[in-house]
Amino acid sequence: MTETWGPFTSWINDMPQKKTTQNIIWFKNCSSKEFPQVGGKNANLGEMFQLGLRVPPGFAVTTHAFDTFIERGRVRNNIVRTLSQIPPEDIHALEGAGRQIRDLIESTSIPTKIVKEIKEAYQKLGDLCGTPDLPVAVRSSATSEDLKTASFAGQHESYLWVRGEEEVIHHILKCWASLFTDRAIAYRNQIGWPHDKVTISVGVQKMVNAKCAGVMFTIDPIIGDENKIVVEGNWGLGESVVKGEVSPDHFLVDKQSSEILEKTVATKLVCYQLEGNKVVCAPPSPEKQNQLCLHDEELVEIVRLGKISEAHYQSAQDLEWAIDVDLPFPENVFLVQTRPVTSAGKPKQSNTDIIIDMMSSLFRR
Repeated sequence: MTETWGPFTSWINDMPQKKTTQNIIWFKNCSSKEFPQVGGKNANLGEMFQLGLRVPPGFAVTTHAFDTFIERGRVRNNIVRTLSQIPPEDIHALEGAGRQIRDLIESTSIPTKIVKEIKEAYQKLGDLCGTPDLPVAVRSSATSEDLKTASFAGQHESYLWVRGEEEVIHHILKCWASLFTDRAIAYRNQIGWPHDKVTISVGVQKMVNAKCAGVMFTIDPIIGDENKIVVEGNWGLGESVVKGEVSPDHFLVDKQSSEILEKTVATKLVCYQLEGNKVVCAPPSPEKQNQLCLHDEELVEIVRLGKISEAHYQSAQDLEWAIDVDLPFPENVFLVQTRPVTSAGKPKQSNTDIIIDMMSSLFRR
């Protein structure tokens, strides 16, 4: 499939090849220079952290840790052999191969040295936050994510409200395994991205106890208006907005003046919230269903942070934000992700996107 790589061939060849033997890099030490080690999501979190933006603290489990793991017991050879034996257009064979690879990864032990370093970092994070068994988000950060040239973002798994050393280790394995979801395999097949070139980092980040959360675009993504900022949100964690499971509240803000131009309240029937020690999807309370999730001052602060991020990257940004119920304003306003807006104006699907959407719908059946 190398003849179909197109622009991806040069991108892979030009990709920085800086190596590290570190298994853990803290967000405060991450930047775009560490992209090959920490992936797009973690690199951007580090950039924001260094800008002084409010980012929940955490650390990256590096691609070196994954590569060390994947070479253990010839796991990589088994993956390449399994994928090389299936025709790319055979959806059912692809499903079976993906499931086999994910099972293999999740059943393989992580080297003892790496486990020790992850547990020590998790304990240190808990100490820094003053909370033993700190609730964290365990988030995939692949080196193919958050690029301007490809739509890998969202294809790999993240897990919320994970507590305890063993659970953190377990969910890191699940993030690694998600590098081989059916959709991720299919997408790489279609664009000619070689499976033996992919690698992944994982972010372990303090959870925001979110009163509400959502997304922000520092450009109007529908009409491409660079003078407007769009913010959307819902009660609870941001999963319902990111996954498109709810009609969120919608806010339109003037980028220059930060004047709030529009506030549209939605009937919000779904939200992700904490019950006991687990996240559940349930309706918000009746009084919240038709109530705006953001106060004006919170909205303006979210916009302020987004404008700083856009200025730093010198391009329109797609950000995720959260408001912590336990903290006072403005210390409660956090950014938890930023990535470039991959397209502006009315969205147009490429042939590849159309194929992937068709395959994804078949996988869900």
